[in-house]
Amino acid sequence: MRFILTSLICIIFSLILTGQTTDEVLNGTVSYITSQNIYVKFPTTESIKEGDTLFITKNGILEPAMRVTNLSSISCVCEPLNGNRVEVGDIITSIKNEGSSEIETVIPVTTDTLPETVEVVADTIQDKKGNSERKEHIYGRVTVSSYSNFANNSSPMRQRMRYRFAYSGTNLNGSKVSVESYMTFVHSNDRWDEIKDDLFNGLKIYNLAVKYDFTENTNMWFGRRINPKISNVGAVDGLQFETQLNNFTVGAIAGSRPDYRNYGVDFNLLQFGAYGAHTYLTGKGNMQNSLAIVEQRNGSNTDRRFAYFQHTNTLVKNLYFFGSAELELYKVIDQQKQNTLDLANAYLSLRYRIIRPVSVSLSYSARNNVIYYESDKEFLDRLLEMEMLQGWRFQVNVRPARNLSIGLNTGYRYRKDDPRPSRNFYGYVSYNNVPGIDALVTLSATLLETAYLNGNIYALGLSRDIVPGKLFGGINFRMIDYRYESTEFTTEQKVGELNLTWKMMKKLSFSVYYEGTFEDITTYTRIYASLGYRF
Repeated sequence: MRFILTSLICIIFSLILTGQTTDEVLNGTVSYITSQNIYVKFPTTESIKEGDTLFITKNGILEPAMRVTNLSSISCVCEPLNGNRVEVGDIITSIKNEGSSEIETVIPVTTDTLPETVEVVADTIQDKKGNSERKEHIYGRVTVSSYSNFANNSSPMRQRMRYRFAYSGTNLNGSKVSVESYMTFVHSNDRWDEIKDDLFNGLKIYNLAVKYDFTENTNMWFGRRINPKISNVGAVDGLQFETQLNNFTVGAIAGSRPDYRNYGVDFNLLQFGAYGAHTYLTGKGNMQNSLAIVEQRNGSNTDRRFAYFQHTNTLVKNLYFFGSAELELYKVIDQQKQNTLDLANAYLSLRYRIIRPVSVSLSYSARNNVIYYESDKEFLDRLLEMEMLQGWRFQVNVRPARNLSIGLNTGYRYRKDDPRPSRNFYGYVSYNNVPGIDALVTLSATLLETAYLNGNIYALGLSRDIVPGKLFGGINFRMIDYRYESTEFTTEQKVGELNLTWKMMKKLSFSVYYEGTFEDITTYTRIYASLGYRF
């Protein structure tokens, strides 16, 4: 299997194709959203190509939001990027300057709020493509990044290098064969021996697969891939088959799981399963339901058996609902194997646009520990005792004027064995095109309370085009105050940030980010630099 993966890597690296460019700026509107795809309507799509990145103004900042996967004369089908969520009616921008303005956003983002469970939503709608003419579409990106951390004390400097390769090629040479890949290689200056011992300590292959289309509605994948219909299963090393008949989709997987220690290949971790989905379409929206049953093994023993159900509904105007549930079908208690029906995970999300400038959203999550009865033998007792973690999140966004955005976000998490619940509140005010400096200014505040600390974070940021279409920069300042509950110890920090992104050539960009954290005695410095080339 390692020989096959290595061979596929070599093949993919040889398939580099020069991309197409254009010189226009277009604004479009999100017209329709499925659980995986986003549909954007433009006055025309003449200057937009498959693989292009589209942008959204989020919290007053222009960010990459989605990539075009298919298009008609006035509409684009897109897949979301970076976890960005959009709503029907949002303004989406296609930016093309001097051949291309696709500049990868590589500035690290510091999260001041409580982490939220990321739900990868499966799509049960397949985009219809005619078979009369198969067109080859190639998209790829190679990135080299450096992370350096040092301080004015005795701590040694640490540098980490990261190399990323992403590739997507559909209908290669007009054939029924498609290839996709996403992999990274990471190493640091003081831990090279770990990579010498095992290459997979540095090399992470998240996606490396080949697809063959038997017909327009039937296909098979071979390699490592996360199936969007059953994304909770994780990556599958093996075969994935899927076929569609009208509004019904059925599929099956057979292969193994990646090694849970280093994400390498492990044929002892076999897994197999099947899934089905149904889509109900109307002129106003759609409803999608899917069900999957999967068994995962460790050697000859059952490690985990579970069912996954998902429901997506946009039948009501301006209202989006998503719900999913994961049910455990197998457990081992006192060495006795039992069939069961226990809730492992549940997630509910409701989003409503009250009027065009105002939208609200509410989500609820409940998570138990996912237990692999063979792989987790050493920790089984502790895992069984932990209580379910429950969380709520509420968000409201208001755009009272063209250049003014206001947002509030609050979260709540609780588990019975926690000393106290965790809460957070985040609010921001952002104004674009400030007169005199033509910049975006954002003021924000975060109030944080966890089981063990209280914290306040206040931030002010400014960003703008320095050379339009060529050089973008920003500065930020944050004040942080943490107070630990178990002791009288407090942490006060002042953080300064500076970032620059330079489009050196049509397809070559360079970014650099500096962060200085200043305490009473110690100063910490972090420098991040990245060079990216797309094709």
